Amino acid sequence: MKVQKFPSRKELLKRLHEEPFKRVTLSFYRYIIIDEPEILRNELFHKWNDLNIFGRIYLAHEGINAQMSIPEANLEKFRNQLYSDKRFSDVPFKIAVEDSGKSFYKLIIKTRNKIVADGLKDEAFDVTNVGTHLSAEEWNQEMQKKNTIVVDMRNFYESEVGKFENAICPEAHSFRQELPMVKEILHGKENEKILLYCTGGIRCEKASAFLKHHGFKDVNQLHGGIIEYARQVKAKGLESKFKGKNFVFDERMGERITDEIISKCYQCETLCDSHYNCTNDGCHLLFIQCNSCKEKFEGCCSIECHKTIHLPVEEQKKIQRETAKDVPASVFVSRKRIKSSFPKEKS
Repeated sequence: MKVQKFPSRKELLKRLHEEPFKRVTLSFYRYIIIDEPEILRNELFHKWNDLNIFGRIYLAHEGINAQMSIPEANLEKFRNQLYSDKRFSDVPFKIAVEDSGKSFYKLIIKTRNKIVADGLKDEAFDVTNVGTHLSAEEWNQEMQKKNTIVVDMRNFYESEVGKFENAICPEAHSFRQELPMVKEILHGKENEKILLYCTGGIRCEKASAFLKHHGFKDVNQLHGGIIEYARQVKAKGLESKFKGKNFVFDERMGERITDEIISKCYQCETLCDSHYNCTNDGCHLLFIQCNSCKEKFEGCCSIECHKTIHLPVEEQKKIQRETAKDVPASVFVSRKRIKSSFPKEKS
């Protein structure tokens, strides 16, 4: 029996960059009961694969969360196809702010317990009792009011390259970790105006319901998240209170919202807001690196990783096995790993 060989990531990326047509990157989500996510997953994969759609889509009993790259010529077909299903007939799309058309290189649709991992027992509170949705203009107005508290509901690596002015940005590695952190940070502020924001709005749906369940009276959320905010700011000529880049979970790693650079290279500390994954497969840390350090360290996050990638492959694999066994996974998603454990060298 002949084993089917699937194209490598490198081959798929090469095909993507050779495409002669334009793609559109968009995202959407919907909290809605899906009785049989596995069946829907198979149906959607066949339909969307036929339209040459790429992306990362999560399905669960509670709904759908999708980030997609669609050939521009097939966008209307996709829209009609999706809206023909009554469950998704009016779901709004969020179009990418900056779009090279190279955001995804294959189609992945997975079923999960939840469309966003939050660690909550949803039966313990009303997940539909969400906060007040604010437009970009309303958001800007509310931000100016006295005692208003703005909270970033994203992970620390997202907020470090872009955020709203004076926002509280918890040092959280995940949404699951962030929810109890935010509740603790806001303790005693139950009667004050709370403004929540995230990338596309989905995390704020759950976070606002969570806070309201715990006694917060005036919870508001940015409708459509940073993506929709940036679109409205541009369309209406509003002042952008968001500064820097909007981190996105695809090949682009970020969309520039304003020209400000609010972060630094982890290694030489020059102004920089470009995220990369460490070239060392045994590390793969997500970190910020300038072009000079990227060239110097060959895309590695540290001197140690730089040494490792030049070892024989078998020795690298041995180190990977030992590291996976002995080191907590959280080490590989923490910027502190570079800043405290490895010497900095000026470029």
